[in-house]
Amino acid sequence: PRYRQNGTREQEVGGGTAFFVSGDGLLMTNRHVVADDDATYTAFLNDGRKLQATVAARDPSNDIALLRVEGSGFPFLRLEEGDDLHLGQSVIAIGNALAEFRNTVSVGVISGLSRSIVAGARSGEVEELNRIIQTDAAINEGNSGGPLLNLEGKVVGMNTAVASNAMNIGFALPAADLRRALESYRRHGRIVRPYVGVRYVPITDELRERLDLPYEHGVLVSDGDAPGEVAVLPNSPATKTNLQDDDVILAIDGQELTADLPLSAAIQRKMPGDTVTLTIARGGQEIEVRVTLEELPQDAG
Repeated sequence: PRYRQNGTREQEVGGGTAFFVSGDGLLMTNRHVVADDDATYTAFLNDGRKLQATVAARDPSNDIALLRVEGSGFPFLRLEEGDDLHLGQSVIAIGNALAEFRNTVSVGVISGLSRSIVAGARSGEVEELNRIIQTDAAINEGNSGGPLLNLEGKVVGMNTAVASNAMNIGFALPAADLRRALESYRRHGRIVRPYVGVRYVPITDELRERLDLPYEHGVLVSDGDAPGEVAVLPNSPATKTNLQDDDVILAIDGQELTADLPLSAAIQRKMPGDTVTLTIARGGQEIEVRVTLEELPQDAG
């Protein structure tokens, strides 16, 4: 049989949450919510308006994105300036639960800090997230990109992921990450992130025993599993400072690299152009090298 196509039509294929961070139409959400370059995005406002939204920026190394809608005078949320969160602190999550129940509000507490998880999206994208907030406030599909608020109504995090096959275990990116992304966009017109340019594996008890390493912390610079995944990326800051395969990076600016402070998290506290001091173990000796961080290429994320 032959079929004739009589035009095309748009179809809703998903939904998430975003929140205004300025009155001129700038919204923040998760990168995985707006990952499809071929899709069009619509913002549904509390007052019933539907506004066309465009992707203003995507973070190359974190699950953060910015959207923009036309207009001005929008009420917006403020990001908490401090990072003084504590276990048991009451929080409120707001979002488009299940992409169906808009403005769903759930209440809970901060049940964990500085968690590290590997999160996956329906698109197949997998991402490691470090130093994130755990909460028992109910978070469902569609809540991604929504604010996690303290009792003063300030944003302390952005709802990002849930633990599958678990009850009341959700995760949010901390306000510090959101502030850096927003500051970067306002300064550069895009979200820029620094990088060193090495592949590495954390030092664990198993790795230390297998390779007979004398170090209980740090990361081992090492090739990836796939062909072509070299330990030191060409034309990177690491290449320019002669970092090498099998180097053990023990500390950055005097801070030991541990499970609570992985190298990626320590680097993301910096900005491109910053110079850091890495403590390296090489050939049985400890040396210090200074590395000037550069901007992570936009296609690296």
